[in-house]
Order: sequence, then structure tokens, then C-alpha cells
Amino acid sequence: MSIRYRARPIEETALKELRVRDDAGRPCAPYRDEEGGAPLRCCLRPSTAGERIALVSYAPLRRWAAHTGADPGAYDEQGPVFVHAEACAGPAAGAGHPFAHAGARRTARRYDARGHILGGRVLDLGEDPGGVIERALDEAFADPEVALVHLRAAEFGCFLCEVRRSDCGPAGD
Repeated sequence: MSIRYRARPIEETALKELRVRDDAGRPCAPYRDEEGGAPLRCCLRPSTAGERIALVSYAPLRRWAAHTGADPGAYDEQGPVFVHAEACAGPAAGAGHPFAHAGARRTARRYDARGHILGGRVLDLGEDPGGVIERALDEAFADPEVALVHLRAAEFGCFLCEVRRSDCGPAGD
């Protein structure tokens, strides 16, 4: 399967800030991950046992709006995400869709250029997780009003990654 959409990790500038103080104003509190498996939004992969990570509050739409001049209003929200406690290498090239596991449930939440929600869809990833996500992104970006899509964990609503209209095309380009 060809990956047509590039998932964005949290941008490096934001990561540097989050590693000091998160978007809720709390200081970063790193710890050693004893079990592994935490979904890291800095490099878009699960943590491994023994890595130093932090759970921080992150406001992805607010940060996107600050760069674009959008005003998400009441749609602005923040929530918990895991990141490495120190700088990392970022995502592996051509890694495909992060956190796309067979049988998982995700949501694809669509936003317009103002940062307002246009709708969303719950995705049952089944046995073709990458394909399900690709088709959901095809559907979302078929609407010319969609500027970006947030992929989230359906169970808790946690932000997993963002795909922007500008990220459409072969991954890694």
C-alpha cells in the first residue's frame, strides 16, 4: 500500500517548550518508563522500556492556529500526550501511519481553516489499519473545506497525530 498522507509529529519548537512547561502551564516532570508502550508524539512510535519520557498537556489546535492566524474559539482544547524527556531523532522515514494497529479504534476529526470542527468519523481499523486510515483521509480531504485532520484514540480521545492538507501526497516528500 502506498502511503499518501504524512502524519506530523509535534513540531520541534513546541517540543522544546513542552519539555519545560506544558500547554496547561505545568512544569515538565520526566520519568523512566518501566514498561514501554506509551505512544510518543515526538517520534510517532511506542516507547520502549527504560526510556525517559514525560506526560504533558498539549494544545495542538491552539499551536496550529498561532501559526495560521486561525481562531478555533471554543474548539481549542488540550490534553495529555507522551513525549521523550529529551530531544529525539523524530519519526523514522516512511514509517507509515503511527499507532495504526489491527483492531484498534481511532477517530478522524476534521477542521476547517478557522480551526472549527467540520465533523469526524470513528474508524474501526480492523485487519487493514493503514488502508482504513488512508481511506478516511481520502474522504476527509475530498472536502475542500478541510484544512487538517487530527487522528485520535477513540477510547480516550487522546491526540495521536495531525495531517494537514499540505501533507497530501507520497510520504517522505
